Amino acid sequence: MHELINYFENISSLHRSIILVGGITLFWSIESIIPLFNFNYKKFKHALPNFFFTLTTIIVNFSLAFILLLVSDWVTENNYGLLNYGQFLPLSLYIIFGVLFLDLIGAYLPHYVQHKVKFLWKIHLVHHSDHKVDTTTANRHHPFESVVRYLFTLLGVAILGANMGLVFLYQSLSVVLSQFNHANINISPKIDKFLSFFIVTPNMHKVHHHYVMPYTDSNYGNIFSFWDRLFGTFKSLNPSKIIYGVDTFFNEKENESIKSLLLRPFEESRAPTKK
Repeated sequence: MHELINYFENISSLHRSIILVGGITLFWSIESIIPLFNFNYKKFKHALPNFFFTLTTIIVNFSLAFILLLVSDWVTENNYGLLNYGQFLPLSLYIIFGVLFLDLIGAYLPHYVQHKVKFLWKIHLVHHSDHKVDTTTANRHHPFESVVRYLFTLLGVAILGANMGLVFLYQSLSVVLSQFNHANINISPKIDKFLSFFIVTPNMHKVHHHYVMPYTDSNYGNIFSFWDRLFGTFKSLNPSKIIYGVDTFFNEKENESIKSLLLRPFEESRAPTKK
């Protein structure tokens, strides 16, 4: 049907793993050359809990991948979903609209919801409790959060009627952009600002990791930045003023413990303090 989409449908788990590892290696290397913040830390030691949660994310996604495949195949075969309505979309628009709205439903929406629902916020705290945000933070998600994000992606596939190849393309872009916008790299403010009108950049996303409200509840986007601008959740802050973490869980040693992070959803907590 669509040659390019079919190509992505044949991407193996190995290829997607290479994208994941390759992205971390690339941005980790760049961080060492042009860091935004000169963290006084042992880079590999800091990354250990983040690598652990990267592994749990992979396990969750691979374990549930067959459901995603079944749903995608069904909607495609039955011409179900907004992208398949009337079968009138050319390949280019099918890809553009598909990636756009998968990003909205599969990334922006669950991220927004996790900040508004108390139990989901406590799950999401694992991601926000990193005090030295770098490219490895991108995959620092509690296994419960991986399930939540998976379910929203599944919803997006069902609503849009996305071909599995399109889903693989979206997921690949999502991984790389997430690693990029979490990376501790110093980009020219002018270049970052220009790019931030189209995609989520490091300086834009770092605001979301500032330790107090209202900045914590802003800039939810992953690939495309205009969802935040469209829905009024965009905020800016000079990178030099950013302090990472969440003020209600500001014990850095505790936030490096895998056991503590796994138990975080079951602890008493409250929303970040408004400033």
